[in-house]
Amino acid sequence: FPFTAQGMRTPRADILISSSHCVAKGLRVPAGTRHLCYCFTPIRYAWGFFGEYFGKSPVKALGARMILPLLRRWDVRTARHVDRFVAISRHVQRRILDFYGRESDVVYPPVNLDHFTPGTARAGDFDLIVSALVPYKRIDLAIGAYAKSGRRLRVVGSGSEMGRLRSLAPANIEFLGWQSDDTLRDLYRSCRLLVFPGEEDFGIVPLEAQACGCPVVAYRKGGVLETVQQDITGVFFDEQTEPSLMDAVNLCGSRSWDKGAIRSNAERFSVQNFVSGLAESIRLCLNP
Repeated sequence: FPFTAQGMRTPRADILISSSHCVAKGLRVPAGTRHLCYCFTPIRYAWGFFGEYFGKSPVKALGARMILPLLRRWDVRTARHVDRFVAISRHVQRRILDFYGRESDVVYPPVNLDHFTPGTARAGDFDLIVSALVPYKRIDLAIGAYAKSGRRLRVVGSGSEMGRLRSLAPANIEFLGWQSDDTLRDLYRSCRLLVFPGEEDFGIVPLEAQACGCPVVAYRKGGVLETVQQDITGVFFDEQTEPSLMDAVNLCGSRSWDKGAIRSNAERFSVQNFVSGLAESIRLCLNP
């Protein structure tokens, strides 16, 4: 339970760096130690996405409604003890300002550009999803759209929605389960396009695909607005509906794409840029 994080002691140091999507920023920091929080997001289920996390279970929803006001107060109170916030995207930066009233730096997470690289094979006849199979990812939206279109779709990942999604999928949709990075690279290189139907705070998968020269079809909201370039590295759709998604898929599939330009966009999210950006935030945290 998050409230216990304040009771955890950390060793004395010049700076404590917490990597937090929920409780880590609530760690108690010794006097004289600066606290930099690399924030993936303010707690998603506390400030939004209530229906995606709790809506299908009346018991969970009732319990959450009782606890969430306390959790929000804890979340805001512990944010005051962070000396400097670093957000993973401008999208998260806005949420930190809205919910905590705090300014933050933006340092994008890195993609493994050495591993995820373009191949030489021509794109195949299937589209790809790589995702945890949980409700807020909206894989059900893609399943419904592809079930109607008849196009081939391969789904990599596992999660609580696996059984339900399988039951909705006809023969043109194949579930591959968890796959290694080597297999993922092969799939990114050989698919026609990547489908990204949910709203994410950042989203590393679209960048892995772009690093391999693969175009992306993504919902126009969240972190992908900072990682996907319309008509250069992919196509956005504006509504989480099957027709809106398939219109974007058909448009993306009908175009010729420049693998080099797609790869170049992904190179903005290198390990070196991440290290340099975080180093600057650490410097500013230590020297306010």
